[in-house]
Amino acid sequence: MFREVRWGKGEEVACPACGVIGQHYFKATRKQWCCRDCKHTFSVTSGTIFAFHKLPLKVYLAAIAIFTNAVKGISALQLSRDLGIQYKTAFVLAHKIRESLMEQREMGMLEGEVHMDGAYVNGHIRPKNKKKDRIDRRLAKHQKPSKRCVFVMRQKRQELDAGASKTLTFVLKGENQEDVSKLAAAHIQPSATICADESNAYDPLHAKFNTRRVNHSVEYKADDGTTNNLAESYFARFRRMQYGQVHKFGNLYLANYANEAAYREDTRRWANGRIFTDIMKKCARTLTNRDWCGYWQGNKRQAERLAT
Repeated sequence: MFREVRWGKGEEVACPACGVIGQHYFKATRKQWCCRDCKHTFSVTSGTIFAFHKLPLKVYLAAIAIFTNAVKGISALQLSRDLGIQYKTAFVLAHKIRESLMEQREMGMLEGEVHMDGAYVNGHIRPKNKKKDRIDRRLAKHQKPSKRCVFVMRQKRQELDAGASKTLTFVLKGENQEDVSKLAAAHIQPSATICADESNAYDPLHAKFNTRRVNHSVEYKADDGTTNNLAESYFARFRRMQYGQVHKFGNLYLANYANEAAYREDTRRWANGRIFTDIMKKCARTLTNRDWCGYWQGNKRQAERLAT
């Protein structure tokens, strides 16, 4: 199955070392190929996100199937129990799938009606027991430096009341005019209509886009029908993934978690088989990621993915 999604149903395969496509020598006992040109030995997972795997390949396919069925995400602990593997193995395996979704996401321009909003994570400050010892957690000087904003832009389907067809997520240090303007210019067609709330971060968009606003301190839906419900719908799933499954998002991998929730929102009307095949294809097309080779031996990502 993995071979078919990577190279097709024919006998020809591609060498990941030299790129030559042909009927290379197949070693049936090891289930590996030897390249006719460069003599490089490779398997069906060589050069992919699942390279250097030690478990049987069927375990990886089972992990994709379980990942597919989890509509609000899945914890590494639950995945380890379902597969009968160690927690550390399940943790890295789940993150490899998320990495493939991140690397293979479609970054085309959004058009039509686009809803956008931002939500903050990792900023909670536990209040002191005594009221006299408590601080005003709204002030900037009391904010945690690890606080991040997950910013989302969602393209509405052409069909009426059909939800969103495409979701893009980014991680910012704060919801501000500079970052919002850059992201809108880079990922939204000039002819699109933007729907946002009354945050001043969206004020500059009026100069370049047809921008409609809704004041949530007064109403959920403006008199002209303007809402940003598609963005709010995304955050509803994102929060449920946070509280019910993952519990804690590390800033190093926050962008991957946010994109996973976006993928689940965009594919929620797909059949399970279609989602499974799509994720498997993304894993087969994603190159080996060094951040997930030797993770538990200390080889971890050094910088978080911030939108720039």
